[in-house]
Amino acid sequence: MSTLISGGTVVTATGTLDADVLIVGEKIAAVLARGEATDAATFAAATAAADAEPEADMLIDASGKYVIPGGIDAHTHMEMPFGGTFSVDTFETGTKAAAHGGTTTIIDFAVQAKGTSLLATLDKWHEKADGNCAIDYGFHMIVSDVNDATLKEMESCIGGGVTSFKMFMAYPGVFYATDGEILLAMQQAQRTGATIMMHAENGIAIDQLVAQALAAGRTDPVNHGLTRPPELEGEATSRAITLAKVAGCPLYIVHLSAAQALAAVAEARDAGQNVFAETCPQYLYLTLDDLARPDFEGAKFIASPPLRTADHGKALWRGLRTNDLAVVSTDHCPFCFKEQKELGRGDFSKVPNGIPGVEHRMDLLHQGVVSGEISLQRWVETCSTTPARMFGLYPRKGVIAPGADADIVIYDPAATQTLSAATHHMNVDYSAYEGMQITGKVAVTLSRGRVVVADGEFRGSPGHGTFLSRGLNQYLI
Repeated sequence: MSTLISGGTVVTATGTLDADVLIVGEKIAAVLARGEATDAATFAAATAAADAEPEADMLIDASGKYVIPGGIDAHTHMEMPFGGTFSVDTFETGTKAAAHGGTTTIIDFAVQAKGTSLLATLDKWHEKADGNCAIDYGFHMIVSDVNDATLKEMESCIGGGVTSFKMFMAYPGVFYATDGEILLAMQQAQRTGATIMMHAENGIAIDQLVAQALAAGRTDPVNHGLTRPPELEGEATSRAITLAKVAGCPLYIVHLSAAQALAAVAEARDAGQNVFAETCPQYLYLTLDDLARPDFEGAKFIASPPLRTADHGKALWRGLRTNDLAVVSTDHCPFCFKEQKELGRGDFSKVPNGIPGVEHRMDLLHQGVVSGEISLQRWVETCSTTPARMFGLYPRKGVIAPGADADIVIYDPAATQTLSAATHHMNVDYSAYEGMQITGKVAVTLSRGRVVVADGEFRGSPGHGTFLSRGLNQYLI
């Protein structure tokens, strides 16, 4: 099976090219400068080199549209247990929604429970995902129980294609790790080349602030943000960077939301340390004011770290331009407003933490291109190419080049759409961006050469997605 995508503008992390893309089977066979695909001799040579018939089986007209590598969302939580409930997107519904938004790979988190092994946890997450995903997927491992057995199993996980391990400075009694435990895991990561991912908030101090707020009768959702001040994210980020420096291991700060944390990351990077960070669309577009919406509506926006004041968002856009923020992921962790978010009515600390977003990451970051916050190339870099390199998937993913998987999105920059729960495909009863009018929309999504979304219709199937055994971080110095 061969497919020719013609007439579009190929956008990569390094530039643009008026070119046509030839796909043979699941791989990109050739990128042909405009006109070469219509030259019989050139096209015949390209198809022959790929051992394909001299005529494409399918033609896709991308005139007036961008042709970009499929998005890689390196931070999702499908079917995640949290606070006595589970995030409502399954691996099937979540990956279908991702495909609608131009994401062709997710990296989800296998969650180690206290007293369990990493390998048993990984097996459990394979059972959840295998045969159910519409797009390709990989796993990070959440390490919540640091002991000798866990440290040994980290190396076994790497052999199984899981090369990054997430730890928490927040959530005492659930995921929280002490500085000593973090140091031990970081030392093991240094020995193996793995990357430690860190949820950096000072959970011990936050718990005190939460208890004080509740004791004073401050129970509304906005207090979730007020009891998790940006200073405590900055302090924890600095502490994580120091521990990583002592251990000599690479560090990746997840869902960075605060200017103080960004400053710590920038300082470490300027000093040559292997420190990287991601942010999420919610921290670029939503603010503390959303947490303060009346009638418990603010609960829809409870996530950790919390939404900040608008000045932090401005700093994050600047960080994306300077590459102090390398990746944009979603931290997609959807809980329905009814029944799930309402578990915390009268006590904000009991609201399940998470915001849905896997479907709209590419669209929302494209608004940064429209507004001039980032370049077209930077859009592709932060959403696709850098996460591929960061998490050991490049050059199979994240690039439009011969030999790469044919994960390709045809994106219409002139289309308009209004984001709404009424039209999204995520399995959740609200949109964090309800009514937001945006410019740009996915026209076609291909996963490994197969059209899985076209003109708003899902044409793929559960089980098409395959597990990705990942290599090591390619940015280490």
